[in-house]
Amino acid sequence: MTPLDFVIAMGLISVVAGILGSLVGLGGGIIIVPVLTLLFHVDIRLAIGASIISVIATSSGAAAAYVRDKMTNLRAGMFLEVATTTGAVTGAYLTTILPARFLFILFGVVLAYSALATFQRRKAAQPLLVSNDRIANVLELHGEYYDEAEKETIVYKVTGTKLGLFMMYIAGLVSALLGIGSGALKVPAMDLAMHLPMKVSTATSNFMIGVTAAASAGVYFARGQIDPIIAAPVAIGILVGATLGSKVLGKITSKTVRLVFVVVLVAISFEMLQRGLF
Repeated sequence: MTPLDFVIAMGLISVVAGILGSLVGLGGGIIIVPVLTLLFHVDIRLAIGASIISVIATSSGAAAAYVRDKMTNLRAGMFLEVATTTGAVTGAYLTTILPARFLFILFGVVLAYSALATFQRRKAAQPLLVSNDRIANVLELHGEYYDEAEKETIVYKVTGTKLGLFMMYIAGLVSALLGIGSGALKVPAMDLAMHLPMKVSTATSNFMIGVTAAASAGVYFARGQIDPIIAAPVAIGILVGATLGSKVLGKITSKTVRLVFVVVLVAISFEMLQRGLF
């Protein structure tokens, strides 16, 4: 494959990755890392470097639209980002210590867990109307948004802030290690631990992932693990796809978003575990 063919192929694949990434709040890295490593045989560390850039592009393309539609919980996002950014910086320094095979296995396990936990909550997706969480009440993390698919305003309360902070630190750690934008843990953390509605979790994750990725991108750049030939077409394609995906989220039900989230995670988890174990 010539460099031009590679650039065109990655650009097109990245558009699809951007749509899925913005739709389920995972960032384009959820597709980009497996594609680069499994199909194009790129070293996983270079793939993760490109993915980190793609995550920033996903956030740039989708976050603005979700903030405009008031689906993003900005207060909760900025509160949780403190823990996630700290984890991202920690993870960026650990990448030189951990072997690539371990990263594949860790990637697969994290995604499998996220898929299982999210699927189990499919019948308990009603938002909380009362919260006794002191931190959430003091910081006024609760919110509401208009659901275009349901044609009603959804009011919700936030709980489990301490557990959410811990999971966000782990999410940041995993983000830097695997280049997946940490959405694979951020969305379940907000959905399962803090009881935010699925659409709010997705939208807020899109807002947060760019900040988390930026925290570790400098470390990858300094090490020479960001190749412009790989990162450029990925970033452009992801940005286009994320912009398109942000227009879809408001028009589909939370149940559909949850199902798409689970299916994407299971598929990628299987591929990465297979690569790491065999």
